[in-house]
Amino acid sequence: MSKKLVLFCDFDGTITEKDNIVSIVRKFAPPECETLIEQILTQKITIQSGVGQLFALIPSDKREEIIQFILEEAKIRDGFPEFIRFCREEGIEWLITSGGIDFFLEPLLAPFDLAGVPLYCNGSDFSGERIRITWPHSCDEHCDNGCGMCKTTIIRRYDPAQHYRVVIGDSITDLAGAKIADYVIARSLLAQKAAELQLPHSTFSTFHDVITVLRDLKQEVS
Repeated sequence: MSKKLVLFCDFDGTITEKDNIVSIVRKFAPPECETLIEQILTQKITIQSGVGQLFALIPSDKREEIIQFILEEAKIRDGFPEFIRFCREEGIEWLITSGGIDFFLEPLLAPFDLAGVPLYCNGSDFSGERIRITWPHSCDEHCDNGCGMCKTTIIRRYDPAQHYRVVIGDSITDLAGAKIADYVIARSLLAQKAAELQLPHSTFSTFHDVITVLRDLKQEVS
């Protein structure tokens, strides 16, 4: 039986060339942020705990300054507009599943025609003295990783008997989802982990590479 291709695409370090959370906290948080970043990447603390602690180091009145900084700093990965068009033309369902934060994701994505593409990310609250991250898409009963924005919870909503589930990502925040997906399109740390765990995967540098992989996958699963 043929399956429907569905894509779960990361944002930071995938749609953008750099991890925007790391860029923001290194610019606006005090030096102790480096210890937290290292603890997140080495899985010594959960992503939810680490990201929450990182943004709690930054005053809320920096909101507009952070947005302006990230609009100037972030670079969208080559081929992303073509990827959007390819998915639309081929009728491929895809979602943006990001451990990033709404207040900087939405301005970065605003220039693109993403009508009908769901965006799952973390929220933000600037009502207090320090930035507070909110978690509208936290882990379900099947996950205890403290993901913050739980990608496996989103992926599990798609029946593997009917869907061929593909994770596109780059980092530790994508690893749990990659482990339960049918296929992984990876770069950086996620590519390294996928190889170590012998997960079915391809690597990418640009979204042109992603399109090439998807063309082949679509033929295989249709």
